[in-house]
Amino acid sequence: MIRVGIVGGTGYTGMELLRLLTAHPEVEPALITSRAEAGTRVDSLFPNLRGHCDLTFSGPDEGALAAMDLVFFATPHGVAMDMVPQLLAQGVRVIDLGADFRLRDSAAFAQWYGMAHRASDALGDAVYGLPETTRAHIPGARLVANPGCYPTAVILGYAPLLAAGMLDPETLIADCKSGVSGAGRAAKVNLILPEAADSLHAYGVSGHRHRPEIEQELSLLAGAPLTLQFTPHLMPMIRGIHATLYGRLRSALSDADLQAIFAEHYGREPFVDILPFASHPATRSVRGANTCRIAVHQPRPGQVVVLSVIDNLVKGAAGQAVQNMNLLFGFPETLGLEQIALMP
Repeated sequence: MIRVGIVGGTGYTGMELLRLLTAHPEVEPALITSRAEAGTRVDSLFPNLRGHCDLTFSGPDEGALAAMDLVFFATPHGVAMDMVPQLLAQGVRVIDLGADFRLRDSAAFAQWYGMAHRASDALGDAVYGLPETTRAHIPGARLVANPGCYPTAVILGYAPLLAAGMLDPETLIADCKSGVSGAGRAAKVNLILPEAADSLHAYGVSGHRHRPEIEQELSLLAGAPLTLQFTPHLMPMIRGIHATLYGRLRSALSDADLQAIFAEHYGREPFVDILPFASHPATRSVRGANTCRIAVHQPRPGQVVVLSVIDNLVKGAAGQAVQNMNLLFGFPETLGLEQIALMP
């Protein structure tokens, strides 16, 4: 049994993380922090946890956090970097669900997030926590950078073809849609029901913060630097990400059996489901589950379209963090994560 703390527990990601951890047989959620809600019972803010969690929010206290075996940060960028080095120095392991340690280049972080990285020395300790691509490096890590939700769907969709050297790296286009919970719990005009319902719009077309993260990890898979066009859209739904991924096969590989390549690549992965060729996965099929469902299409010789869907709050955030925790502490990777998706 390990004792864990959550810093930043009042957002959707923190709530989802606590929901998963309270049902985990090897975890005691011992501490959850919030400056704004300190002194408030967690189940009064999140009534779905009533009868399952009797914690009260407290202010972030370094001494209390240092007594944990593991600390999760479910905080906006710029928060974790000020606390993580001290926790690492005291032997606490950390999983950051924010963006502070995803980019390996501190200059790139400053460019995309508009602030200097104040813990650049800790970047060398960070392991990118997408188990399907970095599993071998996670168990010994002290600090895991949990991937973003869009990057999870995009990287998993492209990984088999890039790892096999099959794609022309100049042809990658990721057209992605997300539910509004991906934008967080803060009140924003564009996210209220009258603004978001019955509407669809793109954003970040000229440059989104997840693009350098995606390019960083895809370049590692491809063995050479690459770029892609990443276009996110806001959908009038609560949960889910749908990534439509385009590419061109190298000319000599236009007749390759794409379905077999995906099936072999993910054949032993517990949380990646390869659907029959030319299927159309729906976001509702993964709601509440730590699953990525993928389907491959080949509309024309040499062209490939990959469809990848996840729940942005589970496989795209809290579920993946628990998957990383299981690897860190030697638990079965699927422990606490075998929930069946919710339908309808």
